[in-house]
Amino acid sequence: MVTKLFAKNLLLFFLSLQIAIAETMLEQNCMNCHIKEKIPSELIYRRYLTKYSSSSLITEKLFIYLNNPKKEYSIMPKQFFLKFPQKRELDLNETILTKSIKEYLDYFDIKKRFVLQEPL
Repeated sequence: MVTKLFAKNLLLFFLSLQIAIAETMLEQNCMNCHIKEKIPSELIYRRYLTKYSSSSLITEKLFIYLNNPKKEYSIMPKQFFLKFPQKRELDLNETILTKSIKEYLDYFDIKKRFVLQEPL
């Protein structure tokens, strides 16, 4: 009994630690710059969602752009780059970049914002 309780607590600890590390990765790799430069992250997410609709395709397209940030790989219109700076290349390996993209998409996931009303 005590062993099971200890194991559950240990598992919860590691899960919460993993979530905290992922949030830190998202903040360090994405959100700090977006906030500092006032880049509308939610607008960018919605634009990707509207054009590509599936999470796997959005991840693929974001990965291509972030791995090689050129305007021709971006989904944003040319006017966007008149107001906001061109993305700098990131010094991230593919695994960290993929995890950061996943966390970014999870952070802005619209499914989390749906509120279903209780039936009358």
